Amino acid sequence: MSTYRALFIEEVEEKKFQQSIVERSTDDLPEGEVLVKVAWSSLNFKDAMSANGNKGVTRNFPHQPGIDAAGTVEESASGDFAAGDEVVVTGYDLGMNTAGGLGQYIRVPANWVIKLPAGMSLKQSMQFGTAGLTAQLCIDKLEQMGLDKSQGPVLVTGATGGVGSIAVALLANAGYDVVASSGKADQADYLKSIGASEVIDRAELSEENKRPMLKDLYAGAIDVAGGNTLSNAIKSVKHSGSVACCGLVENPSFPGSVFPHILRNVNLLGVDSVEISLDAKKAAWDKMAQAASIAAMETINEEINLDGVIDALGNMFKGGSTRHIVVNMG
Repeated sequence: MSTYRALFIEEVEEKKFQQSIVERSTDDLPEGEVLVKVAWSSLNFKDAMSANGNKGVTRNFPHQPGIDAAGTVEESASGDFAAGDEVVVTGYDLGMNTAGGLGQYIRVPANWVIKLPAGMSLKQSMQFGTAGLTAQLCIDKLEQMGLDKSQGPVLVTGATGGVGSIAVALLANAGYDVVASSGKADQADYLKSIGASEVIDRAELSEENKRPMLKDLYAGAIDVAGGNTLSNAIKSVKHSGSVACCGLVENPSFPGSVFPHILRNVNLLGVDSVEISLDAKKAAWDKMAQAASIAAMETINEEINLDGVIDALGNMFKGGSTRHIVVNMG
């Protein structure tokens, strides 16, 4: 048994939740084949929802949130892992209803765990985290559908968020011309510093437009917004291009027309980073490892420690975050 520090969310009254940093015991952790001492985590909006008692994310409280974790195996009942292995855990039920990475220990099933890719440190893995994994999976799907650098610019919506920022950086690092859409005008210089060649106001996409198709501007797009933004992105993609959809920060539904799909052959691609196979995750992590040292990742990420998590999640919940946040759990 070891004691450790963790963010802990308690329902002190009905629909009233308290966030605190507490000491816990590894005996409190759920069953699983692999006990990991967490060195780094990162913050996601799903963590902010869990910390604020969203029962759609976390059904039962008290709870230790954190959908991302990177650290060292301390105990393993699986032949695939041994004590001392450096590993990454993201997705599945981690941090939702299973004690997550905003604690210094997690215990999880072996089939949730991947070994840290070669060429990437534990800290670098969490500079990507679930946000980076999602961005990489979007790029992979677009390229599987034929996206090529010669076809023109790629649109990224919600570009100052975690997924959006990392998508901009990864696309630019791969040689793509990137158009970043953001509602934060004061972040234009930041977006250009991480690789965007052009920054547009999100209002250009988020306003309702009843025309069935718009000018074909983009070879492809990565959308985290949904709503009118997704609809207008689809309408603005060139013939045989694709839109990878991975979020709903604007709206989970969107007004649609079949015209872009049947007249321009535009594809709408769904992207999930939570329940995909471990092999698909490993392949995406290996690609991210090749970009682990690009300068943009230092610009994109802000580092805090566990004691700063409550304030950071509160700011994120209010929409105030402008950087991806990596958490030093040491």
